[in-house]
Amino acid sequence: MIISHKNKYVFVELPRTGTTAVSRELCQLYGGERILRKHATYYDFLKVASPEEKQYFVFTCIRNPLDDAVSHYYKIKTNHGERYTKVIKPSARRRLAERIDALMFKYINRKDADFSDFFKRVYIFPYNSWVSMNRDQYNFVMRFENLSNDFAIAIQMIGLDLKRPLPPRNVTSSRSRDFTTYYTEDLIPRAKRVFGPFMQEWGYEFPKEWGNDPIPWWNQMEFQVITQIRKIYWSYLRTYI
Repeated sequence: MIISHKNKYVFVELPRTGTTAVSRELCQLYGGERILRKHATYYDFLKVASPEEKQYFVFTCIRNPLDDAVSHYYKIKTNHGERYTKVIKPSARRRLAERIDALMFKYINRKDADFSDFFKRVYIFPYNSWVSMNRDQYNFVMRFENLSNDFAIAIQMIGLDLKRPLPPRNVTSSRSRDFTTYYTEDLIPRAKRVFGPFMQEWGYEFPKEWGNDPIPWWNQMEFQVITQIRKIYWSYLRTYI
């Protein structure tokens, strides 16, 4: 998480949404500094923020979940940043998602598992991210797909002048195809069930060739119930598990 007391903003970093590029730029050119940990939630911030800090401009970034899942797979498969081979104490991987990813790294490399196998094992329940937990409190949500332009808009909304176009950082290696091509015919029904409610909520669309079927009511209900469970985890348990 990045904060600037001088310019009165808070940037909440969500995984795989270009946050490395944005955070470095904010710290180098716009008076930002690190607070809490990289992937702290805005709820984490509210627990320690002063009344004045709670009034700061708050922004974050989201990504098409179809693309995010492919990036997720390659970051694990390629051991991005040597994340899964560094010698660290097991207790350092406190978050449940980190522990699952560490197990998937071993599985993918032991079985040479492809994206299809990874997707079927990891993406079982309706997808959401903790951006939804404090949605009404964000002043602006950037899109990974339009990150450079959205970053410029965010800087303008903060009341600053853009010093340069946002440089790319932390690019996932080994990807050479459009992310939609990873979803084979047998994966499409699950992808629509897992990602459909989130995509509808945030205005993303499936490829036209996948059809335009409405999201079933039971899928929406499943999404809402699981999101509430996740909010409890993100709010009260995530720091400790």
